[in-house]
Amino acid sequence: MDKFLEAVAKVNDFVNGIVWGWPMMILILGTGILLTVRTKALQVRKFGTSWGETIIPTVKSIGKKHKSINGEKTISPFEAFSTAISGTVGTGNIIGVSSAIMTGGPGAVFWMWISAFFGMVTNYAENVLGMYFRKKDSEGEFSGGPMRYLSEGIGRNATGKGGSFLRGFGKALGVLAAVFCTLAAIGMSGVQTNKISATFQEILPVANKDAVAIFVGVIVAVVLALIVLGGIKSIGRVASILVPFMSLLFIVMALIIIFANLTAVGAAFALIFKNIFSIESALSGYIGYGLAQIMQKGLARGIFSNEAGLGSSVIAHSASDTREPVKQGLWGVFEVFFDTFIICTLTALVVLVATPVGSLYAEGAKDTVVSMSAFASVFGNFGRIVYALFIPLFAFTTILAWSYYGEKCVDYLFLKTGDKGRKAATTVFKVAYVLLVIVSALIEGELAWAISDTCNGLMALPNLIGLIIMSGLVAQITKNYFDRKKGKDVAPMLSAYPEQNEQFIADLQTGNAEAESEKEKNS
Repeated sequence: MDKFLEAVAKVNDFVNGIVWGWPMMILILGTGILLTVRTKALQVRKFGTSWGETIIPTVKSIGKKHKSINGEKTISPFEAFSTAISGTVGTGNIIGVSSAIMTGGPGAVFWMWISAFFGMVTNYAENVLGMYFRKKDSEGEFSGGPMRYLSEGIGRNATGKGGSFLRGFGKALGVLAAVFCTLAAIGMSGVQTNKISATFQEILPVANKDAVAIFVGVIVAVVLALIVLGGIKSIGRVASILVPFMSLLFIVMALIIIFANLTAVGAAFALIFKNIFSIESALSGYIGYGLAQIMQKGLARGIFSNEAGLGSSVIAHSASDTREPVKQGLWGVFEVFFDTFIICTLTALVVLVATPVGSLYAEGAKDTVVSMSAFASVFGNFGRIVYALFIPLFAFTTILAWSYYGEKCVDYLFLKTGDKGRKAATTVFKVAYVLLVIVSALIEGELAWAISDTCNGLMALPNLIGLIIMSGLVAQITKNYFDRKKGKDVAPMLSAYPEQNEQFIADLQTGNAEAESEKEKNS
């Protein structure tokens, strides 16, 4: 087993070095910059609108039952957001930030912020395209994602030989996106299970750590299997209950730790900004990395955390009953902001104010221990217990979300086999996914991170290329929505498919009529 894992590590290191080289970092930032320009800095311009179109209406609708439209197997916009955010808010936000600081220095946090700023509009664009190119299957469930908008969006209206080439290129990118997403789902679940296992290995007084890992892996696998069988509606319900609770608990505890170390906050921010390009000057006694290493860790952990650029969260958003692509796209703006600028920043401050810098780079230091110790520094054993509670919950909801992402990608890859072939393929994936969760609990922590980083990078590659090609369409759909909001008489762009577009327009008109009727009753 050790020799096998050693061989896996060597192969992964080789691929990782290619995937996360300068070309990928330029592609990530370049795509974000291009989309920022083409949408006229939407993540800044419409930041307030994103709150007004997402969280505020959701809070007002608490207690109201979600109504399905036309008998579709859809979920509410908030359940779609909760499923997507459960896929992003996980161990990457807590243990992953610690790992980024330990391996790339405090300056890695700055590059996480940079990836998030541009990631807000990248995630928005992904959601818009995902909603625009989604299709309803025979069971009344909408399916969308990077594999769909890449294969059906690129070269869609082009003519001649150039059009044929583009359409073929788009289909190839769609297949690659589906394959890499399936691998990323396995890699992502592997990290989450690994960190659940590592957390319990630290707190349980059991000498046989492998026995703890296997026990944890089996428990996670059993609970996962029971929920996954319920499909997206079951996953959405679980996520919408757990995510708000976990997030609030984490934010409160993190703020208490930060206020308890308030005098160290200024120094923590100084450490981040002083070490954006190199950490040799500040930490010369420990380790020295250059710009490439710091950027790589910051951008990789940023993408791991908020998933902007991967196209993964689009798969959950596409199951929403929202008819307006831009409205669901605005959830993506809020999603990345909440995930990185709030949760990840709080984690970074907690680690930097509560942990001596030297111990971050001590030989044998573990990211799980560093994170747990930061919480224990103020809360003592209570902090360890609570940490041991929300790490598994954060990780488990991420595993749930990615099981759905992987399932939808496998479904796409086997579309031509018919309903029976697709169901058989997705069943095999679900079984393999659950079993691999047990195996992941035994893998060494840093290897789990490295494999997941590689899979994420591979998944991002075709998606980012597609976003660049279709950036004009994103800008067009965005303008169409806000023009209509201003009262301009333009035909709504709700779906790429004429019949579905007409149906969505009719649904919007019906919904508006019902809303007006409800207002009259309440007035």
